[in-house]
Amino acid sequence: MPPPHEDDRAVDALRKLVNGYQASQAIHVAATLGIADLLAEGPRTSDDLAAETGAHPDALYRLLRALAGVGIFREEEDRRFALTDLGAPLRSDAPDSIADWARFVGRRYYRDAWSSLLDSVRTGENAFRLTHGVGVWEYRAMRPEESEIFDRAMAANSRRDIQAVLAAFDLSRFQTLADVGGGNGALLRAALERYEHLRGILFDQPHVVAGVDLGDRCHVVAGDFFEEVPGGADAYLLKSILHDWEDEESIAILRNVRRAGGVLLVVERVVGPPNEGPEAKLSDLNMLVAPGGRERTEAEYAALFEAGGFRLVGVTPTESGADVLEGAPA
Repeated sequence: MPPPHEDDRAVDALRKLVNGYQASQAIHVAATLGIADLLAEGPRTSDDLAAETGAHPDALYRLLRALAGVGIFREEEDRRFALTDLGAPLRSDAPDSIADWARFVGRRYYRDAWSSLLDSVRTGENAFRLTHGVGVWEYRAMRPEESEIFDRAMAANSRRDIQAVLAAFDLSRFQTLADVGGGNGALLRAALERYEHLRGILFDQPHVVAGVDLGDRCHVVAGDFFEEVPGGADAYLLKSILHDWEDEESIAILRNVRRAGGVLLVVERVVGPPNEGPEAKLSDLNMLVAPGGRERTEAEYAALFEAGGFRLVGVTPTESGADVLEGAPA
């Protein structure tokens, strides 16, 4: 048999991309059912897994068989399935677990917003608002269950970034670090553990920081970064905040940080040169679809910083793909 033609290989590669949503949705279902956790102790039959998860036995077998075909599971004799190294991060107890992200990414409301991408590209409008009639933050605020699933997904995504940021960027010159929009304080907690001299300020909306306690070295403040940012820090960290907003809103946030004083540290994925870095560029599409913001190039961040009262003085890449952009007060 003659070797495959180069054009055939290109078509096959393109077909995998076109059909990628099928694997994504199948992984979402397996994560929602907790299949990886059930296989933690060893192989089990699909019937056994169906009984434990309340799934239809034949339908679950077909799901697991398909995922074994892409390497998430391994199918053995008598419809027994085992977890592979590729599928191991779907375990909820894995150090690098992405189970919560997989559970979120296939949610119907989120998937429906992506179905409106064509309308968004034609109009420039936010796909989520076109689909649901409200913005994504308002939608989740009215649905606490979806907000909780989303928050867990963001925490799962942050774990790798947190370690990568702390490994790449030296915070030892700062005395007090304020994490603006810092959620439950996972990054700030890790920074306080790494730097014994450091003190922290965790700042986020009241319902986000309610009940959060990071110890004696951290002050938890509730508020809205569109109104003001607490003073008292010599460095202000914004991780995965500015990409959620268009320039006007981002500049408003930065100006409030500038009024508070201190060095600006922004953690985002910087959009790279043409034909490189698909992750940041696909994330930019996600911003267009869901929150309505955007990922930015280094030049765009420099302009944004300037408008917000800062001067971009350095960009530090990390192993996770996130970058630390440092701004000095202008």
